Amino acid sequence: MAEVVELRYYPVKGCAGVEVARAELTPAGLAHDRAFMVVDEDGVFRSQRRDRLLATVRPTVGEDGRRLTLDAPGVEPVTVAVDTEGPRRPVQLFGAPFFGIDQGEEAAGWLSGVLGVRSRLVRVPPEHDRVSDGLVPGTSGYADSCAVHLLSRASLERFNALSGGLPVPADRFRPNLVVDGWDEPHTEDLTRRITVGGAELAYAKLAIRCSVTLVDQSTGAKAGPEPLRTLAGYRRAAVGGVAFGSKFAVLRPGTLRVGDELVVEAWGPSEL
Repeated sequence: MAEVVELRYYPVKGCAGVEVARAELTPAGLAHDRAFMVVDEDGVFRSQRRDRLLATVRPTVGEDGRRLTLDAPGVEPVTVAVDTEGPRRPVQLFGAPFFGIDQGEEAAGWLSGVLGVRSRLVRVPPEHDRVSDGLVPGTSGYADSCAVHLLSRASLERFNALSGGLPVPADRFRPNLVVDGWDEPHTEDLTRRITVGGAELAYAKLAIRCSVTLVDQSTGAKAGPEPLRTLAGYRRAAVGGVAFGSKFAVLRPGTLRVGDELVVEAWGPSEL
């Protein structure tokens, strides 16, 4: 039996994740996932690809979603009231135009101090109507693409066996769901429709990995050539790059819990 063994959402794109035992799955992914984004003065998103210290920022969203706390080592945390009604400002994510609601000077000043570059914090506006790509379209907040990123422990164990070095933890791949119970690695690539916790997910595409996987998520330091070096030897994707894990659109929202059984309702061929 396959089951969910980790649930994690990332309130601020590029910043630390929050591991939980229970989460609401919305049409745009786990509640609060990538609802906020750090941008430069021109509205272009900041990423660990360049601003690795984002990994050290630990965001926490209040249960009602009305307050956001930002914390980082050696810095006094800051808590701000979440603005969902303020003026919209243009932002860019991988060159695509969207809008965001600026979260004010206190959050901007705090992030600028931690990152060492002038930064602003924006939130997804309520009318955000982004359409994600892949075999099955969906929507998402400020995620790179699709709403849910799923990774199996079997895939991670296979990678760590092949790399022969220090084990790379799951958090380097920044998944939303980690699943255990599949005997074969990369089973997530073959799924097409999944039910879990009353929710339903549809496979969208492979997760193509980037240099963020090279960043130690606890320190923000570059950790070396892994996992990309080993993945290049056995996980090259037809679309380019290397693939690890899969991305999904939400067909039916629901409540997810660690321990939930994950049932594959439909299968398909690998796109690798």
